[in-house]
Amino acid sequence: MEESIFQPYLGNRAIFKMDREILRPSYIPERLPHREAHIGQLAQVLVPALKGERPSNVLIFGKTGTGKTAVVKYIENEIKKADAARLVHYLYLNCEIVDTPYGVLQGIGNKFIENFNQRIPFTGLSTDRVYSLLVEKLDEERRIVVIVLDEIDKIVLKSGDDILYQLLKINDDLSRARVSLIGISNDLKFTEYLDPRVRSRLSDEKMVFPPYNAEELFDILLERSKLAFDNGTAPDAVLSLIAALAAQEHGDARRALDLLRVSAELAERQGDDHIGEEHVMRAKNKIELDTVIEAVKSLPTQSKLILLGILLNEELGNSKLTTGEVYTTYRELCRKTGVAPLTQRRVTDLISELDMLGLVHARVKSFGRAGRTKEIQASVPLLDVKKILEKDEVLAELRGYRLRVQTTLM
Repeated sequence: MEESIFQPYLGNRAIFKMDREILRPSYIPERLPHREAHIGQLAQVLVPALKGERPSNVLIFGKTGTGKTAVVKYIENEIKKADAARLVHYLYLNCEIVDTPYGVLQGIGNKFIENFNQRIPFTGLSTDRVYSLLVEKLDEERRIVVIVLDEIDKIVLKSGDDILYQLLKINDDLSRARVSLIGISNDLKFTEYLDPRVRSRLSDEKMVFPPYNAEELFDILLERSKLAFDNGTAPDAVLSLIAALAAQEHGDARRALDLLRVSAELAERQGDDHIGEEHVMRAKNKIELDTVIEAVKSLPTQSKLILLGILLNEELGNSKLTTGEVYTTYRELCRKTGVAPLTQRRVTDLISELDMLGLVHARVKSFGRAGRTKEIQASVPLLDVKKILEKDEVLAELRGYRLRVQTTLM
């Protein structure tokens, strides 16, 4: 029998004693270190629900990886334990996934329709009709419905605040059921886009989750590593290093957990029985490269052409370019691919966007009386990113393309 390609790796010593899902952000542990105060605060707001009364609406703010979603899901589990009368229905929706008013109303409504044939269809009805069906279903019995809208700013930016207005006024149309909203956002300023009526109703209570510091991240990693690994697999020095790296980037616990998981996977692949600092540094580079690759893949075609032009210049040794030189290369690539070129001013704007994404580094350089220009250089790995760009169908013409040798004026 032919040997499977997996055979050589099946004998590797497993470094995880438990499911590696423990190190994913979606796992909700029994204890959330350094968020006890926030859990207590949210529990106080929601306790009326267990008595059959409508709790206040809550807006939760905080950067990525500060424990907002984890706390909200932790509270959901606690409500289920305490709600003997089955009065409270706790619904979680991520507005990055369900990002239309119709989708939100349909998603909520279908949670209360058991008969599959009577469910609200994905499309085909007016939003008003879906709202009426939702009201009808909710009011079939006395209950408190807590609706969590994660990434709430995404739906507001895409579709406006009408959906929030409908959900906030739904209690006026209900006689038996009551609805309360919890909104979660990474963007503290998103309420500026809201109608004043929506803003005042939505933010009865506000909570802000600060970033974790290195010590707090160490405690989180220590708790998870006890669950995931045998003793000694993840030494304290390694956990301290991961915590310090994640604390540099606004104290993101998700990033810290990802770093620990990827470090462990790299150690496991090498057949090592514990995680070392070298695994952590390799994991950091791997995660950063994955992030860069995702950012590059999602760029519009014009931005991809500009970035490729900068990388092709770097191949020739022209690592520091003026805006004019980038534009000249960009026009050459447009000619090769048949893409209509943009104006130099628009290309300058796109270079600034690439700079904001961290894909290029553009700094203004002054030449005294001769004026000022931008000095532009790539800040991504040349070969890896060039391969990704050449996979784009529009840029396929440019595979293996080399620029004519240009002398830079710098």
